[in-house]
Amino acid sequence: MRTSMQAKLRGILAATCWLLQVLPSAHADEVADFYRGKTLSIVVAHEAGTGFDVYARAFARYLGRHIPGQPTVIVQNMPGAGGLNATAWLYNIAPKDGTTIATIVHAIMLDHQLGDKRGKYEAAKFSYIGNMERSVATCVVTATSGVSSLDDLMRRETIFGGVSRAGALSQGTLALIHLLGAKIKLVEGYKGSANLRLAMQRGEIDGMCGIPVSTLKKQWRSDMEAGAFKVIVQLNEKPRPELGGAAMLASFARSDEDRQVFDLIFGALVLGRMYLAPPYIPPPRLAALRAAFDAAIKDPEFLADAAKSQMEITPQSGAEVQSLIERFTSAPAAIVKRARLAIGADQAN
Repeated sequence: MRTSMQAKLRGILAATCWLLQVLPSAHADEVADFYRGKTLSIVVAHEAGTGFDVYARAFARYLGRHIPGQPTVIVQNMPGAGGLNATAWLYNIAPKDGTTIATIVHAIMLDHQLGDKRGKYEAAKFSYIGNMERSVATCVVTATSGVSSLDDLMRRETIFGGVSRAGALSQGTLALIHLLGAKIKLVEGYKGSANLRLAMQRGEIDGMCGIPVSTLKKQWRSDMEAGAFKVIVQLNEKPRPELGGAAMLASFARSDEDRQVFDLIFGALVLGRMYLAPPYIPPPRLAALRAAFDAAIKDPEFLADAAKSQMEITPQSGAEVQSLIERFTSAPAAIVKRARLAIGADQAN
C-alpha cells in the first residue's frame, strides 16, 4: 500500500515539474505567435520634437527585436491638453491586446488624485511597462530676464509660460506661486516645451518650470551652452552637480507635511519617460512587454546610440513604476487637499 502511494506521489511530483517547465514555454510560444507579423504602436502623447518624441523614436528601433515574434514598431504622435487626450484614448479606446503602448508625462497619472476629473481613466489600472529616465526637472529663466535665483522670483514680477493647468509644465510654476509666494504671472496655452523654448528665445516669457535636465542637454543644448538660459531651481531628486547653484525646492519645506506635499507634486517627476499600456491586457503579453523593455534599455547598440545623442538613460522596471504610482495615488487626504490648492487643480475644472 505504502509503495503504491509513494509511486502515485512520485507521479504527481513528476507531472508538476513537467508542467512548471512546459507552461512558461507555452506562454512564450503563445506570445510569439500573437506578435509575429503584427505592428506595435508607440503613441507619444506630445508634439513632435519634444523629448518624449525623440526618446520614443530612438527606442522604437530596438524594442521590437526583444519582443517574442519581433513585431514591427512604429511611433505616432497624439498631442493635446498636455497629454490628457492620448491618456484618455489609451484607457478607453486603444486595443487592449498588447499592440499599443504610450509614453505620457507623469503629471497626467496624478490628475485625478489632484482633482482634475476631465479624463475618464484610473491611473492605478494602467499596465506599466517601464521608465527610460529617472528625470530631474528644473525651472529655467532667460539671461535677459534679470532673474538669477529663486530669491529673485520672490522679489520681482516675472512671466512664465505653461501648457495647461493639468500639465507638468504649469504645475511647477503654480507650486512656486502658491507654496512659496513667488511673484510669477503664468501664461498658459503653449503647445509644449518646444514652443515654450521659442517663446523664451523671442522674449515673450522670462522662464518656465518642469523642463527635464535631459531636454536641456539635448534639445536645448545650444541655448544652455550660449548662456541664453539659466537653471535656477531643481524640483526633485538629489542635487545635480552640473546644475551649479540651482536651489533645491525641497530645502524650502518647513514641516513634514510640506515635504509630503512637495513629494506628491514633484516626486513623480522621476517618471520622466515612462511607458504604459491600456488596462487588462493579457498577463503573458504584459510580462513579455516588460521583459522586452528591460532588455531593450540595456541593448548595447541602443545604449551606444543614446550616448551619441546625449540621451540620459536611467531606467526603472514596470514593477517599480507601478509601485510609485500606487504610492502617490494613496496619499493622505489632507496632503492631497494642500497639493490641489498649490497647483490650482480646482480652477482647472
